Amino acid sequence: MRGCSRLYRQFDCEGSPRSGRVKKGELAEGIERSRGGRTSKVHAAVDALGRPLRLAISGGQLHDSKRIDCFLNWSKPPLAIVADKAYGSRRIRQEIKDEGALPVIPAKANAKDPIPHDANLYAKRNLVERFFCRMKDMRRLTVRYEKHAENFLNMVRLFAIRCWCN
Repeated sequence: MRGCSRLYRQFDCEGSPRSGRVKKGELAEGIERSRGGRTSKVHAAVDALGRPLRLAISGGQLHDSKRIDCFLNWSKPPLAIVADKAYGSRRIRQEIKDEGALPVIPAKANAKDPIPHDANLYAKRNLVERFFCRMKDMRRLTVRYEKHAENFLNMVRLFAIRCWCN
């Protein structure tokens, strides 16, 4: 049995998929591993016309709420911030209120005390979904040919400029 345990230890130390080994620089480039492979997320804030105002990228396994800091601290705070259920924590709602905006975020289905939201304002969230739908039409962004985070973010910014021009 002793040789067997040494074999497993050696197998894990050499970077097997079970050991959680990451390729050099993946985390710094906004790429993380999931069941489907390497993934990344684009986070966006859009205006009332669906034009992007702020963009950020993160690894695919990072929860959406971890990137909320990129979408706060506006020079002219919006009247309302509409977000999906992933941003529904009390801390995020309070940060949005401290910003001077109304948080329009539905409560999760398993919430013990659901916080009501304005359904008419929440219907405007489709603007950001349409932005992502248009973005996915660009194969270069969908496949993420750029492996460096800064290059990929610059390609997303070029797409954002295209959205502003049309």
